[in-house]
Amino acid sequence: MKFAKGIIAALLLSATALPAWAEYPDRPITLLVAWGAGGGTDAVARVVAVGLEKELGQSVNVVNRTGGSGVVGHSAMADAEPDGYTLGLATTEVNLMHWLGLTELDYKVYTPLALMNQDPAGVQVSADSEYQNLHELLEAIKKSPPGTFRATGSGQGSSWHVAIAGLLNAEGIDASTVTWVPSDGAASGLQELLSGGTEIVPSSLVEARALIEAGRVKSLAYMSKERSKLFPDVPTLKEETGSDWEFGAWRGIVAPKGLPDDVRDRLIAALDKVFNSEEYNQFMSAQGFGASFLPGEEFENFMATNDVNFGETMKAIGLAK
Repeated sequence: MKFAKGIIAALLLSATALPAWAEYPDRPITLLVAWGAGGGTDAVARVVAVGLEKELGQSVNVVNRTGGSGVVGHSAMADAEPDGYTLGLATTEVNLMHWLGLTELDYKVYTPLALMNQDPAGVQVSADSEYQNLHELLEAIKKSPPGTFRATGSGQGSSWHVAIAGLLNAEGIDASTVTWVPSDGAASGLQELLSGGTEIVPSSLVEARALIEAGRVKSLAYMSKERSKLFPDVPTLKEETGSDWEFGAWRGIVAPKGLPDDVRDRLIAALDKVFNSEEYNQFMSAQGFGASFLPGEEFENFMATNDVNFGETMKAIGLAK
């Protein structure tokens, strides 16, 4: 009997000596980005990472995983261990890639955490372009042989490709008339524009901001109902051509499917605080990014609606497979 009591006492003592499960997070977090460094998505990812570090008390390392028109990075986000230590800044391409036949991946393979940003597209040309407004550019496209004009700013069938293709379709122009040159994102696309490799870059005004302010690039139109607060002199597409076409890129934080509820709730709460922080809002305002927040289920519903709408648009312009 004394022996049994001794065993029980020893077990209890050893149990109390075992370390308790650490509260999430107890080690660094990786934030994956499917696009190259220097672009708008990368910039948003880095300011979110800084905010999350403050809220979670762990370092958040941004890792760019480019390639495959966004497939490489977005697949890595979905395939990671659902433990909260690998997150992703998903972009509009989640609602586009599967319609192109590039992947079977769609919004359903993620745990949506929070929409953080939306930015309408602008139509950028080089500062020395002979076209002073969008009407002149569109007229030149109509009168020129297919392939005369080239555009770039994202992968084949990615957000900015759909932006320009939809604009052309709305104007009664075959979208294939303008050749799309795939790139890793707006930053590399704008450099291609400056080198003379392309004539048009449809991207957010934020991504083109530095070059616009430096007088090297000019924006001819903005694909939104209202003018940009960043560049109020840039007319809307409606003002320029009467077209109702609008297009914007969105960005939001996701985790792999199967994320534990307590970790999900912890991250959503942290992202809410990041979005409402003075630092985040000052950065977004200063850069001209459109701040927009939808948590968890609301973000998932947003992606579901966009998926249907983008599918209809891509079928109309002949990009859907």
